[in-house]
This record gives sequence, C-alpha cells and structure tokens, in this order.
Amino acid sequence: MDDGIFAGLKVLDCASFIAAPAAATVLSDFGADVIKIEPPGAGDPYRNLPNLPGYPKSEHNYAWMMESRNKKSLALDLAKPEGQAVLYKLVAEADVFITNFPPPVRARLKMAYADLSPLNERLVYACFTGYGDLGAEANKPGFDSTAWWARSGLMDLVRADDDTTPARSVAGMGDHPCAMALFGAIAMALYKRERTGKGSQVKSNLMANGVWSSSVLAQAKLVGATFEKRRPRERALDAVTNHYKCRDGRWIMLSLLNEEKQWPVLTRALGRDDLTNDPRFATKPDRHARSLELIAVLDEVFATRDWPDWRARLDGQGLIFGVVGILDDIPDDQQMKDNDVLIPFEDSSLMTINSPIWVEGSAKKKPRMPPSVGQHSDEILRSAGFDDAAIAALRATGTVG
Repeated sequence: MDDGIFAGLKVLDCASFIAAPAAATVLSDFGADVIKIEPPGAGDPYRNLPNLPGYPKSEHNYAWMMESRNKKSLALDLAKPEGQAVLYKLVAEADVFITNFPPPVRARLKMAYADLSPLNERLVYACFTGYGDLGAEANKPGFDSTAWWARSGLMDLVRADDDTTPARSVAGMGDHPCAMALFGAIAMALYKRERTGKGSQVKSNLMANGVWSSSVLAQAKLVGATFEKRRPRERALDAVTNHYKCRDGRWIMLSLLNEEKQWPVLTRALGRDDLTNDPRFATKPDRHARSLELIAVLDEVFATRDWPDWRARLDGQGLIFGVVGILDDIPDDQQMKDNDVLIPFEDSSLMTINSPIWVEGSAKKKPRMPPSVGQHSDEILRSAGFDDAAIAALRATGTVG
C-alpha cells in the first residue's frame, strides 16, 4: 500500500501562526510523520485564534483542525535545559526541522541552524520569518496582514480608487501561499540531500512572498513603467474584464482577453445580438473608447437575471467567467468535492481543505483530527529512547506536559 511520497520522513514542527506549520501539514498529507512541538499548558498560541474578537464562533477549533491535522503533539518547554536536551535527541533522528521563531528567540533557545546542524548532517532546517534574516528589520515580528499584504503593495493595489479605504486581508490569506513556498524549499533540500547526502538550511519570508504575489505590477514599477490612474469598476477601461451584479445580488466576473473573437459569442449568450454590430461597440477600439457606456449597458443586462441563469447561458461557450464566490458556496461546491479540494477527516464526518497539489500514483493520507496539547508526549519520548522513569522526571520538572 502506498503510504505517501514522504512516508518515513520525520519532521519536527517547532513553529506557530501559520505559514511554517502549514508547510509541515503539506508534508504530513504526503505521509510524513510530523511532531508538533508546543509549550506545556495552553500549547501553541495559534490554538486560541478562533477565540479572538471578530472570528466565527464554533464548537470546533477550525484553525487548529486545518493547520495541525495528522500531527502528533509533544508538549515541551524549550526554555529549560532539559527541554533543549530532549529537542536535541529528536533532532539527531529527524529529517526536517521547521521553525518561524525570530532569530533572537532561536539563539536564546539554542535552536538556530548553527546549534542543530552539527547534531545531524542530514537535517533539513527550514526557517520562516516576516522580513528575512538580514537587514535592520530582520528581528521585526510580522504577520501576513503586515509583512505580506500591506508591505508588498497588495493592500493598496486592490483598492477601487485612490480614495477608497485600504482593504483588510483575510486570516491566513498570505500564509497559505507562503506555506507552499516553504514546502517547495524543503522538497528541494530533500532532493539535494538525495544527491549529496547532506542536509542544508532553507529560508523564506512573508515580505518576499508578498512582492512575488504583486507580480507583474511590482515588476512594472521596477522598470519605471507609467501607470494609469486607478479607476472604480463603473469607470473601468475594459468592460469585458469587469464584474457585474446579477438580479439575485450575486456578482459575476468576466475576463474576455480574446475580445475580438469572444465579443459576438458574449452578446449572443446574453440574448443581445443587437450589441454585436452596434456601431458604438463594433470593434475593440470602439468598446474601449466607450467602456463607460458599455459598462452601463452590461449592468442593465446582467441585472435582468439571477446568477444560476446566467451561468447556464454562458457555460459551454468558451467564455472566461466566474461567480464572485462567498463562503456559503464552499460546503456544497461539487466541483471542489469531485477534485478532492474538500475532503472528509478520517475520524470525523467533518470536512477539511486539502493541500493544493497532487502526484499521480502517490496517495495522500486521509486527514486525521489534530491533537490535543501533549497528546502524544509519552509515545514520542519512548520512541526517542526515554524510559518511564526519565519521562516521569521530565514531567516532574514541568519540562514535558
């Protein structure tokens, strides 16, 4: 039976909030044995995220379910010398160590790359930061809302115009793409290890991923491009790469880049053949020159029918369009279920979100519910060679929870 590409890989997840632990989750999806190291007592502070003001209320810890599925929990006080000794013993047998502790914290806890790499020459040490390891801001803490969303220009770029208030990011919106970057770096280091026999350190950070996500517009600024003044939806320069409100209040997004070919197809699907050769909109330059007028026409057209009706009329025409989704759509999205984007927990009727990569011929593990704080402490310590007396001693000092 295929236990996954990373079956047998031992991973230590010594991180929190969110990108670095999520990278460990992806490894676990493909069979890695992931040990979540968290403080005794309350555990990883991320467990408390759903209790913060403004977050959805639920009997389930949905944040912990997503980021810590499949993992085993070791409650370990890394501030104690005894805790560091336990960590070192685990590191000696590990394949991957993941952390997002700031550099000063890593140094204080004696878990920097220079501390751990001598213990295991095959260790892949993956570290994630807000702003990188160098420069004046190296030790500055950051979340994706600040270092990825705000710093990169994304927060500003999504504003409708210069007078619109900057938009807040969604929790984890930048962290999860960043997790895939860190996962890719880990996979590259493992490939390098296969060739050289040696581990190495890999790094990523929120700021770098944010600018990468700003993509072509950030690159345009780097080469001194001239930018158009930002325009609201009603004044967009291209009416067929715009969004429109349907009769039922749902929004539809058009993205017709092959406009000359697709314009008559769109007008026919809309039931407005009269627009096809309307002299105001007959050619692409005409439509662009009169984009405000065309937007007003399309606003009226889309307001005549509900989104499901428009979807039925536009599907199968070769047109690029889509609904502006809302969270209420997701639990019943059959396309997501058909493609294993949404999958059930192995030990629950609840669903979770799959990691967004698949490898032909290699099964992904069915997700297990996340652990309670220290749920697997004794099991992990025994596997590392600690006997009952040694475990009892660690518990007595509060090193292990």
